[in-house]
Amino acid sequence: MGVKIMNVSPININTDDKKYNRVKLSSAVCSVAGVSGALAHIAKKQGFSLKPSHIKNTPVKDWAIFRMYNKNNPAKKIIELEEKEILELASASVAGGLAGGLVVDDKKYNKSKIRESVNQLLGNVTVPILCVGGTSRMYKKYKDKILAKVPQIKETGKISARFNKALKAVPFSLATVASLGIGIFAGNRVSNFLNEKVFKKEVDRKVKGTDFAPHVDDLGVAVTLMADRSKFSSFIQRTVPAFLCVPGYEVGIHRD
Repeated sequence: MGVKIMNVSPININTDDKKYNRVKLSSAVCSVAGVSGALAHIAKKQGFSLKPSHIKNTPVKDWAIFRMYNKNNPAKKIIELEEKEILELASASVAGGLAGGLVVDDKKYNKSKIRESVNQLLGNVTVPILCVGGTSRMYKKYKDKILAKVPQIKETGKISARFNKALKAVPFSLATVASLGIGIFAGNRVSNFLNEKVFKKEVDRKVKGTDFAPHVDDLGVAVTLMADRSKFSSFIQRTVPAFLCVPGYEVGIHRD
C-alpha cells in the first residue's frame, strides 16, 4: 500500500522583519546602556557613591536616581538634572542607539542613522533644552515681580486659598508651555535646515500634534528647571532619563 506525499508550500517568512526586530532590540538595549552609564557618571560627580557594597546597603528609595526631595530635610542630597546633565544623557542615548543600530542593521542604512543622530541631538534635544533652560532662568529671575502682579481674592477659607494658589501657578504653566512649544518648533526648523542645507536631503515636513509625544522629557526638564524644589518636581525629574532613551532608540532603528 503506497503512501501519497503531498507537496506543501513553505511558510513565507519575512526575514527582513525578523532582522529589523533585532535592530530594534539592539538599539533599545544600547540606548538604555548609554543613558545608564551617563547617569552613573552624573551621580558620582554629584557626590553619590557607586561602590557596590554601599549601594547594596542603601535602601532602594535612597539610591541617587530614586531619592526624592524631602521638605523636612531640605539639605539631604538629591541628584540634580539641569541643562548640561540632560545634554550628557541625551548624547549618551544617541551614541548608544547609533552604535546598536550600526552593528546589527545593514550597512546601507549607516548614513541615514548618522544623519538622524545629528537631527535628534540638535533638533529634538539641544534646541528645546536651551529654550527651556533660558526661559527658566528668566522666569526665576523675575518670579517675585511676576507673582506680585497676579490678582488674588480675599481668602476666607480653604477654597479661596486654593484658588489663589492656582492663580499663582498660571504664569509658571504659561512659561513652561511657551518655552517648550518654541523649543520644539525651533528644533524642527533646525532639523529641516540640516536635512536640506547640510545633508542635501529634500524635506517638506511641518510640526504635527504627534510630534509633541517624544518631547515628554523636555516637559519634565521644564518642570524641574522652573518649579520650586518639591517632591513632585523631583519625581518628574526622575522620569527624564527613561524618556531620554527615546532619541537613541529612534536613531538606531532609523532607515531612509
